[in-house]
Amino acid sequence: MEVCGFSYYYGGFLVGPQFSMVKYLSLIKGELSDVEGQVPNSVVPAMKRLCLGLFFLTVYTVLGPYLPDSYFLTEEYANQPFWYRCVYMTIWGKILLYKYVTCWLVTEGVCILSGLGYNGKDEKGQPQWDACANMKVWLFETTPLFTGTITSFNINTNDWVARYVFKRLRFLGNKAISQAAALFFLAVWHGLHSGYLVCFSLEFLIVVVEKNAIELVRDSPLLSQICSISVLRPPLYVAQQFIHWLFMGYPLVPFCLFTWDKWLKVYISVYFMGHLFFLLLLFALPYLRLVLVQKKDKLQKSH
Repeated sequence: MEVCGFSYYYGGFLVGPQFSMVKYLSLIKGELSDVEGQVPNSVVPAMKRLCLGLFFLTVYTVLGPYLPDSYFLTEEYANQPFWYRCVYMTIWGKILLYKYVTCWLVTEGVCILSGLGYNGKDEKGQPQWDACANMKVWLFETTPLFTGTITSFNINTNDWVARYVFKRLRFLGNKAISQAAALFFLAVWHGLHSGYLVCFSLEFLIVVVEKNAIELVRDSPLLSQICSISVLRPPLYVAQQFIHWLFMGYPLVPFCLFTWDKWLKVYISVYFMGHLFFLLLLFALPYLRLVLVQKKDKLQKSH
């Protein structure tokens, strides 16, 4: 009965969040409350997450019908200018994710209301209700980084995969292989359609390239100086955000279209731009590092 209750707990059996059996048992024993032995005072924090979820639901409900997945497969989309196809994919990917954001926020509110979201008290003695937090909304909306977006949503599931898949592959002695295996696990977890494998393999490629690019900017005196110029920060941020959301939408195409004949048609129509962009960067970054970080390396060797 306990395993059945844990598996079909109404706050997480459809879309998450993931939580441990120990956490669930604490809930049904009445241990997860800000007032010992009483029903938790969690209505207000639960309603806040519900209202936030309903806001994103409204945005998705209003704008979603204007950005259907099926439009990618039409001749009209294929005949549009290249810039239009890119902009459509960018906006579509952004609005599409609001569907998942809505689910995670509403279910988080359910978990808070039941008490499962209770996470002890902070230094000021105020109760914390973020034990089942699956979304960092502000980070999701403002980060210009792919890793920032990945970190900001489906948090509990990502932590669960990191704990039970990624860390258990430590014996391989290679973080990249462990990360690839964890993403392969996620792809199979979602289903056996080829689109899932393509989506998560692209996520792996994008994250690897982004990490290398961030390290290059950090280590290069020239690039660091350019990024520190206050006048250039707004246009750089806008450009980075466009690239960020364009290539967030790009791997979501196979994720939503599932079968190879559909996502391949879309990728052909945009000339496999995401694959080419990140593969070229992957091979170019080491050479850029030789040019842009050369002086720093020589200085370190001289010391």
